[in-house]
Parts: sequence; C-alpha cells; structure tokens
Amino acid sequence: MPGTPADEPRAPTPRSNMSSPAQDLDEFEGEALLGDIGDAMEEEEGEELFGDNMENDYRAMPHLDQYDQRNLDNEDYDAMTIEDRLAAEAELRQRDRELGILRRDDRELFYDREDDEDPRNKRRRAEKAATGEMDDQDMIESIENLEDTKGYTIKEWVVMMGPRTEISNRFKNFIRTYVNSRGQYVYKEKIRRMCENNQSSLIVEFPNLANKEHVLAYFLPEAPLQMLEIFDEVAKDIVLSMYPSYDRVTNEIHIRISELPLIEELRTFRKLHVNQLVRSLGVVTATTGVLPQLSVIKFDCTKCGFVLGPFIQTQDVEVNPTSCPECQRGGPFSINMEETLYRNYQKITLQESPGRIPAGRVPRSKDCILLADLCDRCKPGDEVDVTGIYTCSYDGSLNVDHGFPVFSTVIRANHLVVKDCKQIVQSLTDDDISAIIKMSKDHRIADRIIASIAPSIYGHDYIKRGLTLSLFGGEAKNPGQKHKVRGDINVLICGDPGTAKSQFLKFVEKIAPRAVFTTGQGASAVGLTAYVRRNPTTREWTLEAGALVLADQGVCLIDEFDKMNDQDRTSIHEAMEQQSISISKAGIVTSLQARCSVIAAANPIGGRYDASMTFTENVNLSDPILSRFDILCVVKDEIDPIQDEHLARFVVDSHIRHHPSNKDHKDDDAVENEMQIPQEMLKKYIVYARENIHPKLQNMDRDKVANIYTQLRQESLATGSLPITVRHIESIIRMSEAHARIHLREYVQEEDVNMAIRMMLESFVETQKYSVMKSMKQAFQRYLSFKKDHSELLFYILRQLVRDQLTFQRATNESEAMAVEIDEKDLFDKAKQIEIHDLKPFFRSKIFESNHFSYDPKRKVIIHTVPESIRD
Repeated sequence: MPGTPADEPRAPTPRSNMSSPAQDLDEFEGEALLGDIGDAMEEEEGEELFGDNMENDYRAMPHLDQYDQRNLDNEDYDAMTIEDRLAAEAELRQRDRELGILRRDDRELFYDREDDEDPRNKRRRAEKAATGEMDDQDMIESIENLEDTKGYTIKEWVVMMGPRTEISNRFKNFIRTYVNSRGQYVYKEKIRRMCENNQSSLIVEFPNLANKEHVLAYFLPEAPLQMLEIFDEVAKDIVLSMYPSYDRVTNEIHIRISELPLIEELRTFRKLHVNQLVRSLGVVTATTGVLPQLSVIKFDCTKCGFVLGPFIQTQDVEVNPTSCPECQRGGPFSINMEETLYRNYQKITLQESPGRIPAGRVPRSKDCILLADLCDRCKPGDEVDVTGIYTCSYDGSLNVDHGFPVFSTVIRANHLVVKDCKQIVQSLTDDDISAIIKMSKDHRIADRIIASIAPSIYGHDYIKRGLTLSLFGGEAKNPGQKHKVRGDINVLICGDPGTAKSQFLKFVEKIAPRAVFTTGQGASAVGLTAYVRRNPTTREWTLEAGALVLADQGVCLIDEFDKMNDQDRTSIHEAMEQQSISISKAGIVTSLQARCSVIAAANPIGGRYDASMTFTENVNLSDPILSRFDILCVVKDEIDPIQDEHLARFVVDSHIRHHPSNKDHKDDDAVENEMQIPQEMLKKYIVYARENIHPKLQNMDRDKVANIYTQLRQESLATGSLPITVRHIESIIRMSEAHARIHLREYVQEEDVNMAIRMMLESFVETQKYSVMKSMKQAFQRYLSFKKDHSELLFYILRQLVRDQLTFQRATNESEAMAVEIDEKDLFDKAKQIEIHDLKPFFRSKIFESNHFSYDPKRKVIIHTVPESIRD
C-alpha cells in the first residue's frame, strides 16, 4: 500500500548504483570493525549520548528515505466481511493447533473457565502477592502455602500485602468459627461478654490458635508486633460487625495472648529473646502512676496554623514533621493537644518470686510496660503472670558506665494475670467444685485436712490444727469503715530444736495460695515493712514494699523470730494487729495494706524449753508481741520410750517410701492414706473456702465465752505466765469462724465455738509451769476433751500407767520384764474421771494393737510387750 515516508516506517533499500555490492560489503565490514572498537572504548570510557554533531543523525538521506518497490504490494483488495474474517481466523487456529502452537486467547480450549485456574497464572499471582504488587482483584486470591516465606524473614513476610491479607482472613475465620468440645462458639461468646462489660481486650488462648491455625501460631512468637497489629484490626472489624456502635465505647480492640506454653525465668532472658513473644512470672515490687502516652499525634504549624497529621507514635522513635505541606516551611511545630489521642501508660518493676530464686543468688528484676486497659491491674506484692514482647531501648546511662553501646531491656506487656485467690477460684472447673462440696459433707473433713497438713512430720496434732485454722482464717470486719477488726490468725511455734518448726513453715509456704518466707536474722525493720529509695532514673523518692506488704492477703512466715532485734520486732506491731504499715519518710506519708497472717517460729532462751519456768521466762519476747498471737504452740522434746520408737519407725518408713529408686512402693498404712487429701486438692479447698465462705455469728453462746474469759484472767493473774487481754476474745471468735469455714458452713455453730475454746485453753495451759499445768488440765478438763478421740486419750492414760510401772521396776532394781501387765481396773478408774465408761472400743482400736498392747478378758489384764529396742 502506498504511503509517504512520514506516514509509513522506513524500509531498507539498496544503495544507489554508484557502488557495487562488493564495495557495499567492504564498507559494511569496515563499519562493523569500527563499531567493535567503538564499543570497547565505550565500555571503558562510557557512551556519549549528546555530542557536538548530534543533528547529523537527522540529516536528509534521499537514497535511504524511500521504500523498496520490490516489497510493496500495490494491488487492490475487496473489503472482507465479518463472517469471512471469523472463518479465516478459525482456519488459522486449526492450523496452529495442528502445529502445536498455543496462543494466549486459546487457553480456554484446555482450561475451562469454571474449572481450576491455570497453574501458571496462579503462580504469577502468588509472586505478585509476595512482592506486594497485587491489584484489588488479585488481593482476594488465597495464599495456600503461607508458611513458604520465599527467602524473606518472617517479619518481612507478614507485612507484605498478600501474606498480611491471608493472615487477616485466616484469623477472622478462626475467631468466627472456633468451637469447643460442646459445639459452642467460644470467641463469639467472649466478644459478647467483653462488650457487655465495656472492655476492650479479647483473650485468645495460644493452644487453641495452635490447634486450628498452626501457621499463625508459628508466626506469632517470631513477629509479635506485626502479628498483633493484624489481630487487633481483625478483632475491631468483627466487633463492629456484631455491634456497630461499639466504637463509641472504645476505639481500639486488643487481642491478648494467654497460656503461652514456655515460661521463661527473668534471669534467663538473652539476646535470642529480643523482639520475641515471651512469658514470665514474678512479683511486682514497684509501680509508677498511670500516665498519658501519645498514641496518634497531630501538630500545628505556628506560621500558617495548618494541622499536620495524624502521625502514629511508636515506642521506638519520636515523630517530628520535617516541613509544612501548606506553607512549605520547616517549622516550628507545636503539638495539637485537643486532636491528639492518648493512651494509658504505666511501668512496673517485676522481680523473681521468692520461691523460684536459685540458692545463693540475688533476685533479678525487669521493667515491664503496661499500656491501655492493662494499667492499674496490679499493685506491689502481687504475683503476676506476664506475656509480652521482650524489647530493648537505648540507655545512655549504661553507656556512660560501660563505655560502649548497651541497650536496656523491657517487657512490653500484652497479657497480664494476677495470681491471687480470685484467679485460682475462677480457674476451678465444675468437677473441682463438686468434689470440694462433696468433701465438705464428710463429718471427718477437719481431721482429714489436719492429717494432710505436713504429712511427713510425725505427731504434733495441736500444731497442725493451729496451722489449719490460720490457713482458713476468720472473717475481717470493718463496721461503718471506722473500726477495723482483723480476721487473720497469727501463730507462734516455740520449742526445742529438732522438732520440725522450720519444716512446718516450709510446708505452709508451699500450700498457701500466697506466702512470703523470711528469717529473723536476715530481715530488718524496713525489709519487713516498707522502705523508701530514690529512683535511679527519675531521681524521685519511691516506696518499695517489704515482706509483710508482699504477703498481703496471704501468709508471712518468719523463722528464727527470737533472733530479731527489738527495734525490728517492734516495727511489726502495727502490721500484726491493725494490718497496715504507716510510712512517713522523705516527704512520703502514706499507709500500706498488710492483711496477712503471721506464722513465726522461735527458739527458747538457752536453746531448750524449761518446763519449770513460765512461757515469758523461756522466750525473750515482750508482752505486746505475745498478745498479738492467737495461738501459742509449745513443742517439747520429751523422752518417752514408746513414743520415740514410733517416731523412729515413722522416719525410717518415710525414707524408705520416698526413696527415688522405690517409686512403686505402696504405703501400708491404708487408713492414713484414706484420711489424707492430695496436696493440689487441699490447696483448691483452702482457696475456695477463703473466697466463697463467709461465716456469720448468729446464736453464739456469749455466757460460755464470758465465763472462759473470766477464768483465764484469774488464772493468768495468779500464775503470771501469759497476759490474757480482750484480744483473746477476738481470737476465740476468729477461730470459731475458721472452723466453720473448714466445714463450708455459713453460720458459726456451737461445735465451732467449743473447738475454738479448746484451742485457746490448750494454748494457755501449755505455756504454764509444769507444777501448775496438771491442776489447770483438771480444771478445764471438759473443754480440753472436746472432740478428742477417746482412743487417743485412753492411750495417753495407758501409756502413763506403763511408764509408771517401768519407773517402779527400775527404782526397785528389778530386772525389767519382757512384758508389763496393767490391771484393767486401774485404767477404768482413770477413764471414769474424764467420763469414759466403755473401754471395749479402745481394746479393738488400731492404736491399741499397733503399740504392742493386748487384752486378756479372763484375767482382765492389759499386757504390753516391751520392744527390744527400748529394753536395757
């Protein structure tokens, strides 16, 4: 078709006839050779695109600016109809199909549009998703192999558009469709409860996420900041789809990850944990106030008044605008206080729990940042379980000390749980609660709990009963918020060395829901109460909690109580009665809560308890301290051949039974095992009773308590052993409530009052001189024998008769017989004095047989076979 050079592309034509083809070839070869040389020079020197003779490229060349007439088609053609054109195209396609040529438009011959997509197209879209170059339609495409990061790190992979969209879709599907074993939608119900309480945190259990979406659970600990950002956006979308107007309550919904399987100790954090999701346990020792932190910030241009922003303020870098888009000036800029959004900020200091510190090590501490609704969840003394991001920040003070770049580390909390009684009660299952209620119906429940207290310690039933009452505690009262009466029961254990006093304290530390253990020698006054120190960063005076404050709503265990200085001991007077600690130092005037039971162990003066002296003469403690203890337990290491033999057998059997190589050994004492409660169930029982049972004093026998108080005051004045004050009446009430709480009763019954009176009298009688103790026991016999097993009481009397018989034989220089005979009439006369008239159940009891006693009904004689171990 004809055309002009301006309209048609140039076609190569032969040169003019002035030159022959051979000459043209020579010229072409020469030009090619020069071109190669020029290319080599250009590679070294670079090509000059704009030279002085650039216009010569556009000069007129008539012999070249024309078409080759041999290649031009000048014939005329008729117009082709559409039908003919379609037929021709069909013929060409048929030809290409036979030759094996597949054109782009013909792929539908092999892949139906309704079937799966072409794998090459799917791979191309996946590559686009990886690089973030996807169109709006391609973004809907699913990334099936999400864990294939294509060489990128996880942090780089999850921020790309394709993986981010896939993660969002998968998490949204998980929240909407996850069901438990009963077929209930777990997180839909959690969202409903969250919105009912106007909260902004949705707790997601990590095991549930790992079971349903293992790829998300794999990405989450490695890139927690990016993943949690995606999760928060998805949670907000779901909440607003369910409750469209919930944005009036809160602008943010946070996903809190709980039950992370690996728990790290504070001292084990290393560089591999940086920017990872971690979980740790500790005790809060210090907290700052709740401060506002910038979240979304806007600036005002002071030149033109234009509002810049919003800018998202992160924890790492401060946002500073460079120039104003309105007036193009570089500032200055001021923060727009009205349109800037804030969030709550609080920093706490987390210290290793006292029971988790390795021996001989100083407890480590770590700062933890709480944001948004996590603020003000805990206070000093709380034991917390923190899940968060372990991150670092540049600290200039460290570099001044060490001389090279060092980063300080903090935990940016995502989930925080305070481990107190309420949290343990909430974790109880329906099966646990039904088992606890079933146990409380047993009439022997008090004896079973006492048998489960320190089962590896032989005897000492009185001390175990006192510790049991202290663990359950009474009911605190504060009528009209004017006069507070404590409900915690304080116990003092004093006696000879080697009587397992410290072992009792160690057991209580393990079984109590919250306990702090300290020793009198290593504890100072401020260490027990509270102390003021200067914050090294802000240079402000801050208040640090001591042992009694850390044990708030728990138990404070003080060993070697007698080794404390008088000044240190008097500092806990207020804490033991008013259960508060008043501080007035460095301009800080405040009062801290110390609502805890105090269980202390002390040694008498000289090391051993002298029964010929009173309690105050044996122990170097003042009357104000002694009056604050509800129960005084005196432990005496008395020489008794029969009792010593049983103690030795018990210790040997215990070592045999608990040897590591003898795990399959079964305890022969089936009755004792039946009485004991597993330690985990015992802890749940104590926590459930303390949290849910609040006994009330209804029809209490006031005359009985008044008579006992009057008699004790008279005896105390006559003997001068222990001062009896009004506090002891309150002690009887507290112990009555604690005994009712053991049985899960809502009201205090007469049985509970009688048991409290018995504990009070035993505490008073045991502190007397030996010469006065016997007459006091007879005077208060009807109270002291309450709820005591007659078999144990008769065994005690029978053992005294055997001991007198042995002493008589030694005094008369008679050879000690292999068996000692006691007349039944002698035992019966003793039993009548305590109103016991039937001895047959005692003769059939296990305590009678296990202590080598037998009964001869024909001769009416009790025979005791003396073991070889205690013969001369």
